[in-house]
Amino acid sequence: MTLETEIRTALGSLTPSHLDVINESALHQGHAGDDGSGESHWRVVIKAPQLDDLSRIARHRAVHDALGKDIIGRIHALAIDIQ
Repeated sequence: MTLETEIRTALGSLTPSHLDVINESALHQGHAGDDGSGESHWRVVIKAPQLDDLSRIARHRAVHDALGKDIIGRIHALAIDIQ
Protein backbone atom coordinates (compact mmCIF):
# COMPACT_ATOMS: atom_id res chain seq x y z
CA MET A 1 0.00 0.00 0.00
CA THR A 2 1.39 3.40 -0.94
CA LEU A 3 1.71 6.19 1.59
CA GLU A 4 -0.85 8.16 -0.40
CA THR A 5 -3.37 5.35 0.05
CA GLU A 6 -2.58 5.15 3.76
CA ILE A 7 -3.11 8.91 4.12
CA ARG A 8 -6.42 8.75 2.23
CA THR A 9 -7.62 5.82 4.32
CA ALA A 10 -6.64 7.45 7.61
CA LEU A 11 -8.27 10.78 6.73
CA GLY A 12 -11.42 8.92 5.72
CA SER A 13 -12.16 8.76 9.45
CA LEU A 14 -12.93 12.50 9.26
CA THR A 15 -15.59 11.77 6.59
CA PRO A 16 -14.37 14.49 4.25
CA SER A 17 -16.65 15.91 1.59
CA HIS A 18 -13.48 16.82 -0.34
CA LEU A 19 -9.99 15.35 -0.07
CA ASP A 20 -6.89 15.85 -2.20
CA VAL A 21 -3.64 14.14 -1.23
CA ILE A 22 -0.79 15.60 -3.24
CA ASN A 23 2.73 14.21 -3.26
CA GLU A 24 5.06 17.22 -3.51
CA SER A 25 8.25 15.25 -2.90
CA ALA A 26 9.59 15.82 -6.41
CA LEU A 27 9.60 19.55 -5.71
CA HIS A 28 12.02 18.97 -2.83
CA GLN A 29 14.54 16.56 -4.36
CA GLY A 30 17.97 17.17 -2.90
CA HIS A 31 16.62 19.44 -0.15
CA ALA A 32 16.62 18.78 3.58
CA GLY A 33 14.28 15.99 4.50
CA ASP A 34 14.35 14.32 1.08
CA ASP A 35 15.03 10.72 1.98
CA GLY A 36 14.97 9.51 -1.61
CA SER A 37 11.75 7.57 -1.13
CA GLY A 38 9.68 9.99 -3.19
CA GLU A 39 7.19 10.11 -0.31
CA SER A 40 8.61 12.72 2.06
CA HIS A 41 6.63 15.90 1.30
CA TRP A 42 2.83 15.98 1.15
CA ARG A 43 -0.04 18.43 0.84
CA VAL A 44 -3.54 17.60 2.03
CA VAL A 45 -6.54 19.67 0.96
CA ILE A 46 -9.53 18.65 3.04
CA LYS A 47 -13.08 19.76 3.73
CA ALA A 48 -14.82 17.88 6.51
CA PRO A 49 -17.89 19.17 8.33
CA GLN A 50 -16.59 17.97 11.69
CA LEU A 51 -13.64 20.37 11.34
CA ASP A 52 -15.85 23.41 10.69
CA ASP A 53 -16.34 24.56 14.29
CA LEU A 54 -12.74 23.98 15.40
CA SER A 55 -9.98 26.56 15.68
CA ARG A 56 -7.17 26.41 13.14
CA ILE A 57 -4.87 24.67 15.61
CA ALA A 58 -7.56 22.16 16.61
CA ARG A 59 -8.21 21.39 12.93
CA HIS A 60 -4.55 20.65 12.30
CA ARG A 61 -4.38 18.52 15.45
CA ALA A 62 -7.45 16.58 14.28
CA VAL A 63 -5.75 15.87 10.94
CA HIS A 64 -2.54 14.79 12.70
CA ASP A 65 -4.52 12.59 15.11
CA ALA A 66 -6.40 10.98 12.21
CA LEU A 67 -3.13 10.23 10.43
CA GLY A 68 -1.57 8.76 13.55
CA LYS A 69 2.02 8.58 14.74
CA ASP A 70 3.07 5.90 12.24
CA ILE A 71 2.15 7.95 9.16
CA ILE A 72 3.29 11.26 10.65
CA GLY A 73 6.61 9.64 11.55
CA ARG A 74 7.25 8.79 7.88
CA ILE A 75 6.51 12.28 6.55
CA HIS A 76 9.12 15.04 6.58
CA ALA A 77 6.73 17.86 5.63
CA LEU A 78 2.94 18.05 5.60
CA ALA A 79 1.07 21.09 4.33
CA ILE A 80 -2.57 21.09 5.43
CA ASP A 81 -5.17 23.21 3.63
CA ILE A 82 -8.52 23.03 5.38
CA GLN A 83 -11.40 24.45 3.42
